[in-house]
Amino acid sequence: MKLGLGGLLIAAFLYAESLGAMTPNEWRFNQTVDVPATGLVRVNVPSETLDAARPDLADVRIADSSGRELPYLIDRPMPRHESALRSQELRTALEPTATRITLTTGTRSVLKGVTFETPAGVEFIKAVAVEGSHDGATWLQLATNKPIFRMAGGAANLSVSFSDGVWEFLQLTIDDSRTAAIPFTGVLLQVAETNAPAEPFPLTIKTRDESFGVTRLSVDLGVMNLTVASLGIETTDPLFVRPVTIAVPELANDNISEQTLCAGSVYRVDFNGKVESQVEIPIDTQIHGRELIVLIDNGDSPPLVISAIHGSRRVTNLLFFAREAGRYQLLSGNSQCAAPRYDLSELDEQLKTAGAFEARPGPLIANADYKLPDNLAALPLTGAKIDVAAWKFRKPIQLSKPGAQQIELDPDVLVRAALDQRDLRIVVDDRQLPFLLECPSISRSLPLASASANDLTKPRLSRWSLKLPQAGIPITRITCAADSALFQREMRLWEEAADDRGDKFPRELGRATWKKVPGETTREFAIHLGVAPRSGTLFLDTDNGDNPAIKLHNFRGHYPVSRIVFKTASDSTQPIWVYYGNPDAASPRYDVALIADQLFRAERAAATLGRQENMHSKTERVIQTLNGSSLYIFWAVLGVVVAGLLLLISRLLPKTQ
Repeated sequence: MKLGLGGLLIAAFLYAESLGAMTPNEWRFNQTVDVPATGLVRVNVPSETLDAARPDLADVRIADSSGRELPYLIDRPMPRHESALRSQELRTALEPTATRITLTTGTRSVLKGVTFETPAGVEFIKAVAVEGSHDGATWLQLATNKPIFRMAGGAANLSVSFSDGVWEFLQLTIDDSRTAAIPFTGVLLQVAETNAPAEPFPLTIKTRDESFGVTRLSVDLGVMNLTVASLGIETTDPLFVRPVTIAVPELANDNISEQTLCAGSVYRVDFNGKVESQVEIPIDTQIHGRELIVLIDNGDSPPLVISAIHGSRRVTNLLFFAREAGRYQLLSGNSQCAAPRYDLSELDEQLKTAGAFEARPGPLIANADYKLPDNLAALPLTGAKIDVAAWKFRKPIQLSKPGAQQIELDPDVLVRAALDQRDLRIVVDDRQLPFLLECPSISRSLPLASASANDLTKPRLSRWSLKLPQAGIPITRITCAADSALFQREMRLWEEAADDRGDKFPRELGRATWKKVPGETTREFAIHLGVAPRSGTLFLDTDNGDNPAIKLHNFRGHYPVSRIVFKTASDSTQPIWVYYGNPDAASPRYDVALIADQLFRAERAAATLGRQENMHSKTERVIQTLNGSSLYIFWAVLGVVVAGLLLLISRLLPKTQ
């Protein structure tokens, strides 16, 4: 045994003697660890322990059979970040069907691949062969037919990997037999990373949503606090290239939004009869919640057929010194305790590389004597009292079970609530329920009834009228399909709006250039709205010039999804309402934001909304439906009626003598 390791074990043993006994009922969970003999023990911390503990494992404790606390060290082996080196010398030769780049590496570092540098905006797909040499004369094949590409839409792969090795010279041959040669401005050498253990873990696709060229997968990790090494997509599609973005839900400005973790590309391409595939996205980040969002950009291609998602996680080890064989306790789940401070920081490197007994804890067992409530149970279920007289509409919330809930707002609510939803309130009796607003990267579509609205005085103009299901739905995009095989048009979307005096004017909502050529894959055309519409009828115009009119159909409007996330009591029988339609209301401020972490990571039940109720009188409802000149006409007619009634009453009164 090395002297450093012996000194480490003695130090750990002596320090353990000075630690006092613990109070196990302050921890929610315990697991048994059976140790066969005296010595250093390495525990591979299971995923269920990570889920029960705090993200930094500051609440984890090891206790011996007498309940005495033992010092430990947490080891999270992570791969060293790849470093890129410039070669000592680079020579490029253009051949009739290939570009050949010869590198003098100038390094004794272990290399794992190369990354090409090309001018931005250059689109291409090429096959690359890599050879290595120690003397510049004898070459060994390292890789063949490896794809590099950059495509429209952001999909790219500029790296070629090969088996780890030390090479004084590298020769890169880029196949130009199918397409013209492209310029390469440089080549970076990828230094091999330090290995870090990873193990597979199960994943579940909770939801899948398709939103105009983007597939959105909500992936359930099953537990919290995992350090996810990578995520892989299982698909039967034979050939494809797709950019992929990985995101997580996070709290920002008292709302739940999606924070991007990383981005990459997955592909399966065929080069000279050989299929090359890459379906893994490296992540290497600790995920504090249970959910990952996978966004696959399909562009104009159909969505991938995805059968499953698989993942791998980095191993987390806990090391401690067992003074004797026997049964030890691994405790977790204490939100109140301070992080331990053990005198092992100077010895952590020796500990991590020292030989140790491998131990796996038993199942997670809830402590029956645990008294402290968890953070989610401590969530205040009611807020301040509220006077709902100023709110115009409400809907009942229908629950399937108590606990954490999420509701997707329907068009009824979106039309009548403020654009930023600041007037939303959840009410039980006369008190508010705290909630969080979530804006996921999902959109819903609605069919739009379309009809020709051509102006006979403008024969070159094609115009379509598009009827929304409800006036004022906050759509952000309109899509349609085209039957015409060849066209290029400037499209303009607008509506008739009224100013304060009731005069109508065309209000532009968006513009786009649509183009279609023969042989192109059939796809939808889209126009994005710069502002939200106010009316229920929109108009789409285009000038055909001297060309035949184009034929469009299957119009749909798309609006972003908004959700409300909150918690209900298990014993509550009172009806719960969502109130909206108060333009003077300010955004609510709840203490729930302090523990929103636990709320939006909890498993949520999907609640639904019932029928809308109008809280105002019939007269107010009539007035609310009027705007512009119709509102002035209403008040004028009402004034005439009142004047007529006063005149009639004056004639019926007895005349004075």
